[in-house]
Amino acid sequence: MEQAALSSLAAATNSEELEAWHQDYLGRKGKVTVFMRSIGSLPAEERPQAGQAGNQLRLLLEERHTARQTEIREVELARALVEETIDVTLPGRRPWTGGLHPITLTLRRMYAIFAEMGFQVYRSREVESDLYNFELLNMPPEHPARDMWDTFYVSDSVVLRTHTSPGQMRAMRDYCPEPVRVIVPGKCYRYEQVTARSEFMFHQVEGLAIGTDITLADLKGVMATFARRMFGPERQMRFRASYFPFTEPSVEVDMDCIICGGEGCRVCKHTGWVEIAGAGMVHPTVLRNGGYDPEQFSGFAFGMGPERIAMILNDVDDIRYFYGNDLRFLRQFGNL
Repeated sequence: MEQAALSSLAAATNSEELEAWHQDYLGRKGKVTVFMRSIGSLPAEERPQAGQAGNQLRLLLEERHTARQTEIREVELARALVEETIDVTLPGRRPWTGGLHPITLTLRRMYAIFAEMGFQVYRSREVESDLYNFELLNMPPEHPARDMWDTFYVSDSVVLRTHTSPGQMRAMRDYCPEPVRVIVPGKCYRYEQVTARSEFMFHQVEGLAIGTDITLADLKGVMATFARRMFGPERQMRFRASYFPFTEPSVEVDMDCIICGGEGCRVCKHTGWVEIAGAGMVHPTVLRNGGYDPEQFSGFAFGMGPERIAMILNDVDDIRYFYGNDLRFLRQFGNL
């Protein structure tokens, strides 16, 4: 048994084979263990000699096993140092740094288009006074037009802005009496049920141009230019009469559906047209509140939703996808 064990031990070349050898000879069911348990069946006069021989064999094999284990570990360590060496000249893994949200990308594209038409970006506050959000925009207290906006009130006279139109008033008061041409982008808040078409928090881009001899034709030109730059040169426009308390006349701006080309589909509700903006000529009262004399100045204003534009551009039928934080959706826009 000793000769066989030592021969087998010398043949073991790795840790797995060494462990198998240990189980075969020194384990609970190993050959040496079985031999030691069988001593009790020998004649009494033979047991001392057999026990002494068995103990000597166990000690010898444990000693040789320990020595062989040390040798094998050194060999395996040397091999690992050679085979698993890190090549520091290889390029590293590029870290994931995230990307821009699709609404941010849409906003930047809108900024670029309006910048080419001479509009500056004007930033305005999200927490507004009732005065700027309603009263100066031709909606005094108890005016029924206030019901068009479901408002979050911070206090009796402070609100989360329901639209970016208060920024128009602040821009007018900052620039008056000079002509002004700005867009006012930002977040708005309304106490509305979250559905596939509406969110309680959303973005708007408000536009304002004030000067002398500005007419509705100028507004139509700006809207048509924007639509064709944003959605394609073949786009067709239509303007429908509407009502907003801060513009007169007021219009809704529609564009032939980019998805079906005007044939009718679920995006345009089978009408062939999709609304992209509300607009109109600035109401004389609003001009006067902003510091301009309506006898000398005129202007137009418009408001559009980047979420609506992003949905049209990317054939998205549920606004909730944009703010659901689902990376499977967001990564489809190619920057995450």
